[in-house]
Amino acid sequence: MGAAVAEPVHRVGIGWRPDLAAAIFANLDRIDVVEVIADDYFRASRRELDALRGLAEQVPVMLHGVALGLATAFDVDTTRIDRLARLIEHVRPCAWSEHLAFVRAGETEIGHLAMPPRTVHTVEQTVRNVERARAVTGLMPALENIATLFDPPMSTSSEGQWTRQILGGCGAPMLLDLHNLYANAVNAGRDPFADLDGFPLHAVRQVHLSGGMWISHADGTRRLLDDHLHSPPDAVFELLRALKRKTAANFDVILERDGNQPGIEALLAQLDQARAAVRLHA
Repeated sequence: MGAAVAEPVHRVGIGWRPDLAAAIFANLDRIDVVEVIADDYFRASRRELDALRGLAEQVPVMLHGVALGLATAFDVDTTRIDRLARLIEHVRPCAWSEHLAFVRAGETEIGHLAMPPRTVHTVEQTVRNVERARAVTGLMPALENIATLFDPPMSTSSEGQWTRQILGGCGAPMLLDLHNLYANAVNAGRDPFADLDGFPLHAVRQVHLSGGMWISHADGTRRLLDDHLHSPPDAVFELLRALKRKTAANFDVILERDGNQPGIEALLAQLDQARAAVRLHA
């Protein structure tokens, strides 16, 4: 008789936001993991850092970077990586992540996450930056796909192929943002479930769920903006169910909400909805 195959582990949690702090502490029995924006603590006081370490002693904490700019044509600034390394050393998170994006060109800050052209050059430079970040911090980051309202010009590969090449080049795990995937697909007129198959699903270790809003242009066209101010649409939970069917990997699921909070009970209900989506035989 063969040995039983263990069911993959899927922790479900929420992004830490100051206005949710009290509600999160009051409901830790329903929250498996908390994700904290790393950049918010780069200049934090010792007291603030100790409080974050205290949180990590009560619930697993993941750090999420938003401004390193790993997918850039330039070497990542050493000062930024050093700040992250000090934060990781103090908090001792269970994992950290960053975006496959650039946020600056030289000394010019563009103010948001942007997708570079998907070329051999950006694959090679991103791999170098990721390996440098791992060497300094001591931990390999999970790499997240980003939302974009249009495909970057001069790209020579699909987003899935480009991501596969980067993860294969540096051995990093993936943070798969399902709303980003959904928004990019519908904005380009593609099937999001077909796009899902293009990503390296075996490497997924973290998942983001979020929502957005439709915006209209003067010519009448509509695009889905990933704003983190709305609940995940049903299609995102369908994508989560599809991901569960397609990989046997362990992965954590994080609900992101940056504002316009609906109340903790509504957020906890969405966590339960995510748990149902990844449950055995769901």
